[in-house]
Amino acid sequence: MRASSRFPPPLLPPFFLLLCVPGLVKGGEVGAVTCGSVLKLLNTRHNVRLHSHEVKYGSGSGQQSVTGVEASDDANSYWRIRGKIDGACPRGAPVKCGQAVRLTHVNTGKNLHTHHFPSPLSNNQEVSAFGDDGEGDDLDVWTVQCSGSYWDRNDAVRFKHIGTDAFLSITGEQYGHPIRGQREVHGMHSPNQHNYWKAMEGVFIKPSWDSTKHDEL
Repeated sequence: MRASSRFPPPLLPPFFLLLCVPGLVKGGEVGAVTCGSVLKLLNTRHNVRLHSHEVKYGSGSGQQSVTGVEASDDANSYWRIRGKIDGACPRGAPVKCGQAVRLTHVNTGKNLHTHHFPSPLSNNQEVSAFGDDGEGDDLDVWTVQCSGSYWDRNDAVRFKHIGTDAFLSITGEQYGHPIRGQREVHGMHSPNQHNYWKAMEGVFIKPSWDSTKHDEL
């Protein structure tokens, strides 16, 4: 039976519409992580995703806090992959192992950042979200440490901070109110099992080396 013309067609969720933009591929495809992609990062040791929100630290820098969350569907866990400076990471270019990148929190426009403040729970190095509209300072820059030539979406990688040589890490400490159960994210100066991260859900820009003429959804 034909649908009545009195009812408008259902509206699609914004994230579904984003998936339909030409040049994008869903996170289930294997291949390289590319510049401009928006993704979630899973700490493989503690099974939590890198997260931020408009909650500031009550100590240390007082900047926007960065945590780890267990939920896979939290919209505050999306990060955009950008170059060290604008233009250094062209849209769709595969991210090379050893490349310097910025990770910009999609919902607040602040960059993943660390500095010489103690983290509130473990007394390691505080990791925060800093800047406005994607622009912060030199302490927003991390190198992607991986094996091979490019950051593969199937591989766990490390993020090493250029300014302080700290690795983006989680060791399991949990916050209380107002972000009860979320894990502390901090910087550690030794590479170990606590600082491996894997690309998970997201919208990935099709690699610029892909010569096919169609988009994969």
